[in-house]
Amino acid sequence: MDPRFTELLTGYLPYLDGRPLTPDSRLRDLGLDSMHSIDLLFAIEDALQVTLPDDYLNDETFATAGSLWEAVRVSRDAVAPGRS
Repeated sequence: MDPRFTELLTGYLPYLDGRPLTPDSRLRDLGLDSMHSIDLLFAIEDALQVTLPDDYLNDETFATAGSLWEAVRVSRDAVAPGRS
């Protein structure tokens, strides 16, 4: 996961409590609710210059840090192949 992504995501996880964020970290368990998911989506798009397709706006994408990062990575690579 990109350090900018990790830093941004950490700010939306009130129950992380200083623990390391891993790809398997379950976002709901760490306090990400549906309202904050929308805010996080806009923040990711702004900070990382990516647009997530509407198909990615679901519970599966926002299940773990890794699943959300994969959606960001795939979306970014679709616009600029070769970036990861």
